[in-house]
Amino acid sequence: MVLTLSGLENIELLPEPEDDRILSAIDPSAVGFQDEWRSEVIGWSPMIAQPIHRVKNKRFLFTNIVLFAVFASIMLWVWQSGYMFIEVPPPKSEWAFEEAGFENSILDGLTGDGVRVCIVDTGIDLSHQAFEGFQVTFNDMISNSASPVDYGSIAHGTLMAGILISQSHQVGLSPGITLGVVAALGDDGEGMNTAKEQTISDAIEWCISEFNADIISLSLGGTQSESMTREGPSVSSTRKALDNGIFVVAAAGNDGGIDDDGRVSVPSNVPGVISVGAVTKGGEVWGNSSKGNQITVDGDNRLHPNMKPEILAPGVKIISTGVGDSWYSSSGTSDSTVFVTGALALILEDQPQLRASQNIDGSCIDEVKQALRMSAINGIPEHDDQLGYGNLDAGAWLSSVRNMPNC
Repeated sequence: MVLTLSGLENIELLPEPEDDRILSAIDPSAVGFQDEWRSEVIGWSPMIAQPIHRVKNKRFLFTNIVLFAVFASIMLWVWQSGYMFIEVPPPKSEWAFEEAGFENSILDGLTGDGVRVCIVDTGIDLSHQAFEGFQVTFNDMISNSASPVDYGSIAHGTLMAGILISQSHQVGLSPGITLGVVAALGDDGEGMNTAKEQTISDAIEWCISEFNADIISLSLGGTQSESMTREGPSVSSTRKALDNGIFVVAAAGNDGGIDDDGRVSVPSNVPGVISVGAVTKGGEVWGNSSKGNQITVDGDNRLHPNMKPEILAPGVKIISTGVGDSWYSSSGTSDSTVFVTGALALILEDQPQLRASQNIDGSCIDEVKQALRMSAINGIPEHDDQLGYGNLDAGAWLSSVRNMPNC
């Protein structure tokens, strides 16, 4: 996603390393400021999820042909008679739910009920059958629609929301939450979702003041620059959320590999924010998941439990709700961010004293993050620049939170 600004007199335009058609606007007077939100941060080429067909490799004998012909004739009669209708369902991401610890019995009965989650994205399309009966508080910062709408070129917000709240087929991670969605990003006509920096900031402010969020989920981000010297409004708003006891979960970014700039995306770089990288099926780090730098642009050393990224979660070929009644497959740290958001929603249902309305100053956020650090699968207590503290285990995280000494 690309962030455009007014007053661009003193910027430099630099080509992205993976696509020189995408230009990043670098303002040397700004620190932690997203001059350009990269489209790949929000997901990698989502596709309609096709039904999976499995065929055994056996010799096809003449008798098989005869049996098949008889069977086909019977099925044709049944089909024409109207007695039976067969529909092959799309696949699911069951592996992701299991590997991220959502099958742990400690989470039985938890749905996120009463927890207020705010998503800043492209909006949401509620026409999908998986959202039937679900009510969303919607705020349109793109136009003036009173009804929920998704302005994204790939309905990115709908994809992310489905991972959380789908009510059927693949039931979401936290289907009982109270959900707020801000449409702050929109299709720029070239296949990317764009927004002004101030719009992102205003969206976060709405989540804080109007929606009264317990969690703000940001499947978005942009680059850092060592030449930046001050914060922009989106970072300031993120800090305000944390100071008010609101948990913020944000994508680490998708610029991993040989061209990795060595820094997670903004605002996941902000201390207190949970920065999330992605893993594939089997728990291996996704090659495009961004590395972190444990020295801030101000030259300060990061301290536990705020080293970046903090955690990895499933983020490759994740099935979720698409446009219409389609199910899409997408990959990126956007998807993995929502897995951490979903786990946290279940924890806040179980431990309501950690919600923002009770924990006004945010003093328990670091303690919850410490519990996340110590509960990670393949735990790395001293941290790794790409692997973080390890992989998400939602059940173990809740168990660790229940044993926190001060909160």
